[in-house]
Formats: sequence, structure tokens, C-alpha cells
Amino acid sequence: MLSIRKYLYIIGLLAVLLPVASCGEYQRMLKSTDYDAKLDFARRAFENKKYAQAATVLTDIVTMFKGTSKAEESLYLLALSHYENKDYENSGAYFRTYYMRYPKGTYAEMARFYTGYGYYLDSPEPQLDQSTTIKAIEELQAFLDYFPKSDKVPQAQNAIFELQDKLTLKELQNAQLYYNLGPYMGNNYASSIVVAKNAIKNYPYSKYKEDLEMLILKSRYQEAAQSVEEKKADRFRDVIDEYYSFINNWPEADNILRIAQKYVKE
Repeated sequence: MLSIRKYLYIIGLLAVLLPVASCGEYQRMLKSTDYDAKLDFARRAFENKKYAQAATVLTDIVTMFKGTSKAEESLYLLALSHYENKDYENSGAYFRTYYMRYPKGTYAEMARFYTGYGYYLDSPEPQLDQSTTIKAIEELQAFLDYFPKSDKVPQAQNAIFELQDKLTLKELQNAQLYYNLGPYMGNNYASSIVVAKNAIKNYPYSKYKEDLEMLILKSRYQEAAQSVEEKKADRFRDVIDEYYSFINNWPEADNILRIAQKYVKE
């Protein structure tokens, strides 16, 4: 029987040699012209969570398998390897190539889902460019249209709601910026109102709807309060109209209403 010391030595030696052997096999696969062997290696690499290796090897062979029985699998596995490696831009491109090439393919449902969900995971903070967010919504909505009975529907819907809230928050921040600028170099309150109203129109179920409505009311109030005297009555009427458009009563809104009513004769 092996002693404990020898046993631990063998285990340690294997721990060193196995990664080296694996790395050596990877290098051989990069130079190999045996595409079936490369696909087999990519499968094993993916299963072992070596997604970068799988993606690199698969990139070399997907074009070679085009038109064969292994074309679908290799292309989907390439896209999925990029996805698991958190390279959502490349995964989205390959997933999209897959479902465009094989609209009724074996992996079409998941390819459409992962395209949108990858963009969702890659969506930046609200203050940054939101083109990725918009792509995510479009792809996820297309997934819902094509596969309305998929078990991924709730996950896709929740992702869309989150993405829409992010776009709404960006518009709220823009509207708030106009509000903060106030009368600087023009009537920025009017711009704040336009941005906020468009956000409510585009995203009527956002959790930021009430914030947008209050900002509209505050902008109406500031616009009226800072008007010349002859315009105050008309503009404060707009304030009152805006107030009555609210469903809920807000303490801040009540105070604005009282001030506005002083300028309007009943």
C-alpha cells in the first residue's frame, strides 16, 4: 500500500502535470487540421469551463463545418462559449448569426434568448450611452414574439422591465438637469417638461413615473413663478391643471397648489 506521503506526492504531481498536458493539447489543437478532433476538444473545454479555449478553437472550424451536420452545434457552441466567458458583444453576434441562419434550428430558442439576455447583462449605467440597452430590449421582445410559451418568458419579461426602467431613469436625469439649469440661457423648465412627458409616454409603467410627474409639476410651478406678471395667471392655471392630473395627493403638490391658487381668481 502507498504511504500517505507518497499518495500526497502523486496527487500533487498530477495537479501540476494535468494542466500542462491540457495546455499542450490546446496548442496542438490550434495547429491541427483534424476538425472533428477540434470540435471534440472544444466540447471538453467547454464542459471544463475553459470557455476562451473553446471559443478560440471553434472560431477556426465553424466555417469548415458550414453545410454539414455539425454546423449548427459548432456555431451555437461558439456563441455559448463567448457568452459564458462574459464576452456578450461577440456572443450576441454569433447567436444572431445562428438564428438568422437556422430560424427553426435545434438551438434557435436559446440563441434568441441569449442574444437579448447577453445584451441585458452588458447594459451600462444610465448616464452612459444606452444603445446596448435598446438592442437588449429589441432582442428580448423578438424572443417573446417567436417563443411565447418558452420557460424563459418570465426571465425575459423581467429583464425588459428593468431595461425600460433604466432608460426612464436616464430621461429623468436629463429632465432633472434641465430643471436644475432653470432660466439659464433660456426657459429650461419647458425643456424639462417635454423630456419628462415623453418619458412617461414611452414608458408608462415605469417605477419612475411618479418622479417624472412631480418634476413636471415643479417645472410648471417654477416656469409660472418666474414669469412676467401678465403671464403668471395663465401659467399658474397650467400648474393647477397639472396638479389635478395626479392620481395620488402629494404633500409637496398641495403646497404648490395653494401658492398657484393665489394668482388665479376663481
